[in-house]
Amino acid sequence: MIIDTLKNADKYTSLHPLFAKAFEYLRENNLENLPDGTVEISHGLKAIISNKPGKSKQTSLEKFECHQQNIDIQVCVKGKETIGWKPLENCKTPKTDYNAEKDVQFFSEEPEAFFELHDQQFVIFFPEDVHAPMIGDENELIKKIVFKVKI
Repeated sequence: MIIDTLKNADKYTSLHPLFAKAFEYLRENNLENLPDGTVEISHGLKAIISNKPGKSKQTSLEKFECHQQNIDIQVCVKGKETIGWKPLENCKTPKTDYNAEKDVQFFSEEPEAFFELHDQQFVIFFPEDVHAPMIGDENELIKKIVFKVKI
């Protein structure tokens, strides 16, 4: 897992060939005005844009998830989002089997750590990072972009 601000995004472009395209998309668009939806940016790279209220910790943990086929770059465009995290190697209680079609597996676990993302910050989740995003005030919107980067 990597946490940083968008101004430092170029430091991570060498980690995967599609990271540069994801960060370029962020630089070339007015992020606050992007409509909700999914944008196919390139083969193996899509952006999911949402502007939704935060969830309770309990609601988010119902979908404590990880992926095997994609890396997530989750960008907090506007708002304050808390995210729970735990390394996959420490997760011993699967809630579901891995769903290859949706590239997701859920766990019945408690995060080992929680952290906050604020405006213009991002986190990169690799397949070994189990995460529970969108924890926040249910009365406040969180504008977010999640890039799905095919491994």
